Amino acid sequence: MTQLAIIIGYLCLLLGFGVLAQRRSQGTARDFMLASHSIGPVLLLLSLFGTTMTAFALVGSTGKSFQWGVGVYALMASSSGVVHSLCFFLVGVKIWSIGRRNGYTTQVQYFRERLESRNFGTLLFVVLVLLVIPYLLIGILGGGAVIHGITGIVPTWLGSLMICTVVLTYVFIGGMRGTAWANAFQTVIFMVLGLVAFLVIANKLGDGEGIWSGLVKATAHVQEDHPEKLVMGPPVFTSLFFMSYLLIPLSAAMFPHIFQHWLTARSASTFKLPIIVHPIFITIVWLPCVLVGTWATSAMVNGEPLIPPDLDNVNAVLPMMVAKLSGPVLSGLLAAGILAAVMSSLDSQFLCLGTMFTNDIVLEIQGRDRYSDRQVVALARGFIVGIVVVTYLISLLKPAGIFDLAIWCFSGFTGLVPLVVASLYWKRITLAGATASVLVTVASWIYFFSQAGYPPDLKYKFLGMLPVAAIFVLSTLALVVVSLLTRPPSDQTLARFFTDGKDRRAAS
Repeated sequence: MTQLAIIIGYLCLLLGFGVLAQRRSQGTARDFMLASHSIGPVLLLLSLFGTTMTAFALVGSTGKSFQWGVGVYALMASSSGVVHSLCFFLVGVKIWSIGRRNGYTTQVQYFRERLESRNFGTLLFVVLVLLVIPYLLIGILGGGAVIHGITGIVPTWLGSLMICTVVLTYVFIGGMRGTAWANAFQTVIFMVLGLVAFLVIANKLGDGEGIWSGLVKATAHVQEDHPEKLVMGPPVFTSLFFMSYLLIPLSAAMFPHIFQHWLTARSASTFKLPIIVHPIFITIVWLPCVLVGTWATSAMVNGEPLIPPDLDNVNAVLPMMVAKLSGPVLSGLLAAGILAAVMSSLDSQFLCLGTMFTNDIVLEIQGRDRYSDRQVVALARGFIVGIVVVTYLISLLKPAGIFDLAIWCFSGFTGLVPLVVASLYWKRITLAGATASVLVTVASWIYFFSQAGYPPDLKYKFLGMLPVAAIFVLSTLALVVVSLLTRPPSDQTLARFFTDGKDRRAAS
């Protein structure tokens, strides 16, 4: 009950951010969706990092390192920091400049005008929504698993419902401003409390002899019982398999919620701090989680395994370690820190979906002058509720583990990355080429997912690599070949979207 009371108190605190943001709101649809382009460098850094650090990073990485060992860090974290910053620099700055100049709010608006096609925008909207739903599942499943694992009395389905309700409420009230403030607050919370959790667990595993003793003893136990968890060796980490994992972080360049956060920036120079600091933050968050998951394979209490070796639900590893190795008050606080990471992504995704539906479907079809700002906001809120209800119901079916689900979700977004890169840097991209690229991405993703079975086998490989490699290559080939065989875009369109590198120079 102590842990539950702390968690409920934390969730109520988050609602306060929505109320404060509402008081600062200008009452316009643009303020609700983009915070009137008022986000500065520190807030942009914290909101971008918070929204990229999902349950995948904390709950998922701990569970997967319990299965695979420390190699999980090399697979994802070591490359994510660099690749994410590269996406912010090469894609984010230019998107901000073009979006600010042309008044864009969503990805679909940008691609509609870049490729001179309303129908393409509709196709992209459908694909993005279908890919975001499993992304939402990651957060909803992670939140439910954490609350259940820490309290032991709240069922997973109820924990997930609590998370959905709270996030939905402060997004409703505060819009993008409330989301950015909540993200910044939650980023600080989960980074600080995450480190505290790591240090407490290390100290406990050292039998109270100190943190360093815990590090040494816990690692020694893994070396004795499961030495394979401390090396990167076959059969999992072959070179081609490892290299294909480097493509997964590229997915950040096509996340619709990241796109929307980019557009909130006050200026191009606002991107400097996120680009530089993001890799450091990645290390601070990922390294402790991977170590805790690896230690969990051999951790003992009174001669009994702390985590059952045959544990089916690996999503429960982190909350179980926290609950069993800390007191009620501390475990409640640490649970709040884990939930902070989970919810700091969910809120951005909720808001992004509502924004896309309103701008890219309703207003595009009905006309932008037909609705007042209040009606536009109401439409966005209504769609958000619908998507959340659908996603929550899917979560009750107990889909695959968080890490596995995330890898397949991110693979789809990575397949769309050639589209955004070409649209920014290649004048020859055509509507037909872009359409072919999207359709090939969808078709190849469905094919490989069906081949991997369900729950999908993360060790399933195509030519020795993750399917994302084949999806990425096929998408790129379709884009380039079809674009070269079809008529290029008009000179008027090219003049609107190419500024000879001024955008990136502004950021540097």
